[in-house]
Amino acid sequence: MGLFDKLRNEFIDIIDWVDTSNEIIVWKFPRYQNEIKMNAKLTVRESQLAVFMNEGVIADIYKPGMYTLTTQNMPILTTLKGWVHGFNSPFKADVFFVSTRQFINQKWGTRNPVMLRDAEFGPVRLRAFGSFAFRVQDAGLFIKEVAATNPEFTVEGVNEQLRNLAITRGMDAIAQARIPVLDLAANYDEVSALITTKIQPEFNAMGLELTKFLIENISLPPEVEAALDKRTSMGIVGNLGAYAQFQAANAMEQAAQNPNGGGLAGAGMGAGFGMAMGSQMSNIFQPNSVQGNDGPPPLPAVVQYYAVVNGQQAGPYTIDQLTQLATAGTITQQSHMWKKGMAAWAIANTLPELAGIFNNTPPPLPIP
Repeated sequence: MGLFDKLRNEFIDIIDWVDTSNEIIVWKFPRYQNEIKMNAKLTVRESQLAVFMNEGVIADIYKPGMYTLTTQNMPILTTLKGWVHGFNSPFKADVFFVSTRQFINQKWGTRNPVMLRDAEFGPVRLRAFGSFAFRVQDAGLFIKEVAATNPEFTVEGVNEQLRNLAITRGMDAIAQARIPVLDLAANYDEVSALITTKIQPEFNAMGLELTKFLIENISLPPEVEAALDKRTSMGIVGNLGAYAQFQAANAMEQAAQNPNGGGLAGAGMGAGFGMAMGSQMSNIFQPNSVQGNDGPPPLPAVVQYYAVVNGQQAGPYTIDQLTQLATAGTITQQSHMWKKGMAAWAIANTLPELAGIFNNTPPPLPIP
């Protein structure tokens, strides 16, 4: 520094900071040999604090306003220096301006999918991203814990740590909330509040305040989303036979409009194709349809019965199983029975198809 710079700094008696950046959190006032004169003017603007540091120790913190640096306006530093009678020579002190504005639109997001357990889908991998905003809450604590004595400390210097906190604690909060994956989008506000509550103490420990935490998106891996899309499509389609007919009608319309289809002939071919496809697709989606005539017909359905055993409903049982129960004496001819199609329970010996299962049991032993 030249002689002119030295003299110029000796006569500067105004201490202030005009913030021209949206990224600076702490800015150190440049002063030749850190010497500041008594009766100098200190201007602290809105959204700022001025921190005086003497020999590495925070002395005074000034809120927004204009101050004349005298022994009355510097209570702690005056005590440290022993200026009982208002000594007016320059004194050495570091002056740090701290921005208290909100630093908004700070991005966070998971670098890799995070594994969570969902009640409906089981283990799933989620990605999430969003934004948050913060401000300095305790200027002295922030300088002690984070900024230290850097002449200029920006958002980038702390943003990586804050993002890691947001991701780690945020995904932990999502897991603890146990909100189903398909319901997360409807509960972004609730999840954001949970995450804010969880990570706010860690921001406070650095002298910061988390003012806003937003979730913009929580998504599944592409292959899982594709499977969900198919599942959703099936739910929307509903009746597959009607959907096949609808598709066939569309194909017929497109064939009729095809200029290479030969006018009416093309329309006729399209109509025939559509009818054939509709018929085939309808057959495909019939639950009991048989493809081809080479195979045997379906097996007849097995009739099953319910019985009242020890005053409680039991079953269903096949005829063979009922025969075993009759042999064991679990059911008798007076037991109540029911099968599909019956209006009410009936006594077993009134059902002709069950008569044979009781004829195989021996009569009661003779009484001597």
